[in-house]
Amino acid sequence: MASSYRNGYRGSSSGSMKVDRPVPSSNLKAPSFKSRTSTGSALRRSSPASLTALGDGVPGRVRVAVRLRPRNAEELAADADFADCVELQPELKRLKLRKNNWDSDTYEFDEVLTEFASQKRVYEVVAKPVVESVLDGYNGTVMAYGQTGTGKTFTLGRIGEEDTSDRGIMVRSMEDIFADISPETDSISVSYLQLYMETLQDLLDPANDNIPIVEDPKTGDVSVPGATLVEIRDQQSFVELLRIGEAHRIAANTKLNTESSRSHAILMVHVRRSVTGREDIISSENGDPSHLAKPFKPLVRKSKLVVVDLAGSERVHKSGSEGHMLEEAKSINLSLSALGKCINALAENSAHVPVRDSKLTRLLRDSFGGTARTSLIVTIGPSPRHRGETASTIQFGQRAMKVENMLKIKEEFDYKSLSRRLEVQVDKLIVENERQQKAFEDEVERINVEAQNRISEVERSFTDALEKERLKCQMDYMESVKQLEEKLVLNQQKHDCDGFTDGLCNGQGSRLSVAEINNLLEKETNLRKAAEEEAGGDTEVLKLLKIIEDEAHQKKKLEEEIIILRSQLLQSTFEADQMRRCLERSGPGNAYTGLDSSMSPFRHSQFKDSGNGQKASIATLFEQVGLQKILALLESEDANVRIHAVKVVANLAAEEANQKKIVESGGLASLLMLLRSFEDETVRRVAAGAIANLAMNEANQELIMLEGGISLLSITAADAEDPQTLRMVAGAIANLCGNDKLQMKLRSEGGIKALLGIVRCGHPDVLSQVARGIANFAKCESRGSTQGIKSGRSLLIEDGALPWIVQNANNEAAPIRRHIELALCHLAQHEVNAKDMIGGGALWELVRISRDCSREDIRSLARRTLNSSPTFKSEMRRLRIEY
Repeated sequence: MASSYRNGYRGSSSGSMKVDRPVPSSNLKAPSFKSRTSTGSALRRSSPASLTALGDGVPGRVRVAVRLRPRNAEELAADADFADCVELQPELKRLKLRKNNWDSDTYEFDEVLTEFASQKRVYEVVAKPVVESVLDGYNGTVMAYGQTGTGKTFTLGRIGEEDTSDRGIMVRSMEDIFADISPETDSISVSYLQLYMETLQDLLDPANDNIPIVEDPKTGDVSVPGATLVEIRDQQSFVELLRIGEAHRIAANTKLNTESSRSHAILMVHVRRSVTGREDIISSENGDPSHLAKPFKPLVRKSKLVVVDLAGSERVHKSGSEGHMLEEAKSINLSLSALGKCINALAENSAHVPVRDSKLTRLLRDSFGGTARTSLIVTIGPSPRHRGETASTIQFGQRAMKVENMLKIKEEFDYKSLSRRLEVQVDKLIVENERQQKAFEDEVERINVEAQNRISEVERSFTDALEKERLKCQMDYMESVKQLEEKLVLNQQKHDCDGFTDGLCNGQGSRLSVAEINNLLEKETNLRKAAEEEAGGDTEVLKLLKIIEDEAHQKKKLEEEIIILRSQLLQSTFEADQMRRCLERSGPGNAYTGLDSSMSPFRHSQFKDSGNGQKASIATLFEQVGLQKILALLESEDANVRIHAVKVVANLAAEEANQKKIVESGGLASLLMLLRSFEDETVRRVAAGAIANLAMNEANQELIMLEGGISLLSITAADAEDPQTLRMVAGAIANLCGNDKLQMKLRSEGGIKALLGIVRCGHPDVLSQVARGIANFAKCESRGSTQGIKSGRSLLIEDGALPWIVQNANNEAAPIRRHIELALCHLAQHEVNAKDMIGGGALWELVRISRDCSREDIRSLARRTLNSSPTFKSEMRRLRIEY
């Protein structure tokens, strides 16, 4: 049994069949819906059929189809004795409108749809080619026009919850769009509006009831930036939005339709697709195309599908409109009349098209005579009582067929996609470089350990062999001496009993014994020398000496190779840092939350010519002249006036009460301009000091970062040589270093590198500000690590600040030493920094701080840090450090 629908349209099908993806019939003229990739990476070109109006082959012509509504119950009863005034010839795409029983007018359209045409066929004939064009990057419009009650809303906006075969063009279009896009790279946003009584209202947000229409003066594109724009990810979300919008649309009961739409409904679907285009092929010298081609370039195509459900045209005496409904009918007819005038002017190639006569024509400026591909479906009824309205509707469609649009793809270069891809490549290169560096360091360490072990083994073997030979020689020598002593004792005992005479008689024999002893001693001495020479010329010892010499030569060669490899590694790391610095130019920056902000030298500016008297005069000048005039002097062509003005602004900025007024009046932008434009050292110094004063306020810190202040301060730090200028710049950066929210942007725009570059000056005041900035930055990192916001190594360590921190941890200047001690304690609180700090010598400084620091709070912080770090405790046990 057929069901009744809004606008009095009754479908002809008696059953229901759920179709998720419509497939066009082979006998349709519309181009087939091609299989598409979902990645969005392939470059698809529209076929000629999808860019050419079907029927006559004219590119961009408005395509018009006519749809006949079947008789409703009222017409079946009232016109029972009368034949239909409309005769359809769908195979010839013709329509005959009878004047009487013997005369009729014949009209040709791109498509003629009978009262039995299904919603699926209507979509494929009317809207599907437009949807394909939108997916290819063109703008597209599908619009329904006709008398009240002829089925426009049924054709376009039917949701089809009860019977999926009744789904209208809006729902079916979104099904095809979702089936074609890639959720990872593409996006869809929807706005749903109604034009009621010449007022543009938001159907998704009824409170937004007076939306302006904006036209781009250069391109002529029409947009409604005040409308609600909802990004959707699936079909269910779209159906829910459509249901919400339909609930808010204005409708009324008339004689022609029980639910007559009293407003024009406009559905805008914005499609953003990422595609990839190949550059031109590189040609060789002889003109033959090379097999090499330039790499793909990412592109973004932004297209828009506009589905317009026009309110029905009606005659007041037939619809029975009275009072407010009469005013609604007048407004509807006026807007439709304005649309008809525009189409007439376009069809006749008139020099003037009155698009500004109505908001409807302004909204549809791109659809008729613009760059969009447009399909129009005109709906008519069969009743002879409404022959006049039917004829008017048919004439409207005939004129619309003469309008031609200039189709144009809307695509632009996708810088964000390219940036993300390059960032991923850089990250991969950095990870690979770090992996190779770690592998190289491990290999060098292994070679060093192996060489040390071999050298130690050879030295130990040589020492043992030498010791054995020495002991052997010594034992032989002692044995020989012992034997000689025993012989000497025996000789003395043998001759002790003889008298003096016997001694004389045997004197010769005694002398012979002494001579024998001397000979024996000489013989033993010679034997000892021979043994020592034999030991010195031993083959094994010579081999050991040779091995030691070879090992020493090998060690020297390895050390030379290590030096060469390290230089290559440093070069690779430098190139990777250069690439990363080029890409890391966006993102949130850092500001100042203040490590010991009272120590800032810019709390009260200390210019040479600023005293109490001058401050009073500046305050008077501020009250009498006004801040705007003072700031205007910053752009004076007179150098002396400009210098005096910037000094005045700097002194005013030292007072917290004036800072907000200075920023609101554009003073910050003027100071940054001076820092960027003027090479005068005095101007740059004083401007930097004023910026430093403003940077003490947290609200101003984000503005300074947003205006590119850290980049300008970094450039000034690299160019300036004057210690006072560097002190001002370092103080400004130090104030920004204390803001947790701006740390990553501060680092990415070179703030840390600029601070470390300023240390070249060597002036104690400058170094004090550098130390304060590093301490502020380290404190924010420590706080972020404790709160779980920050992970990974310290950015200070990654930017190479640790050697300078360790070098100045025991500086003679108390301000420098105190800030560096605090920075070391804060860095040590994060366990991931422990190994780098141990390798850089920071552990010894932490131990010294825990023992000798003059401030009790810093000593306590250092002790707590050492006690809480397993890595530090393990290293101190290994080194036998007691604390």
